[in-house]
Amino acid sequence: MTTVFVLDVPENRPVVAVAAEAETVTVDRVGPYFKVSAPGAIVIDRRATGCRHAVWYSSVAGLLDAKIAQWDKDAMRLEAR
Repeated sequence: MTTVFVLDVPENRPVVAVAAEAETVTVDRVGPYFKVSAPGAIVIDRRATGCRHAVWYSSVAGLLDAKIAQWDKDAMRLEAR
């Protein structure tokens, strides 16, 4: 299971919302974090989030059984380890 934790602050909510649009993605809460999980890869389009670069590049709080395969101005792709 690919899992990323994102701090629940207003600036990060669009990242979680776009990730949650994928059929296989589930979003739960763990303390002050969103836990975004999927059985396969998680792909988030930055432009769809409307996030500026500073927010985009600081949105990941932690990973569980995942690695970042892409994280640039276009998208974030998380894959299972």
